[in-house]
Amino acid sequence: MKSLEPVIRELLIETADATDCELTGELNADTVLLECGLDSIGFAFLVARLEEDFGFDPFVALENAEYPRTWSEFVSIYDNHASREV
Repeated sequence: MKSLEPVIRELLIETADATDCELTGELNADTVLLECGLDSIGFAFLVARLEEDFGFDPFVALENAEYPRTWSEFVSIYDNHASREV
């Protein structure tokens, strides 16, 4: 299965524009989410948009509540959940 990263990245950029947040540089695997420029409302909006597009919220299914620290951890949560849905 292909990574959902390109779609997540595109929606993150759209969300930043829609919420008047300015992203602080290029997203890479080690980018710390809390330092990327998107605020907590922006992240809530992003997760809602991703649920609309993908049809699932992987955070609801997590056994242990966890907040991803980096961009790669965030994407990995979505990729892992999507691979179980197939």
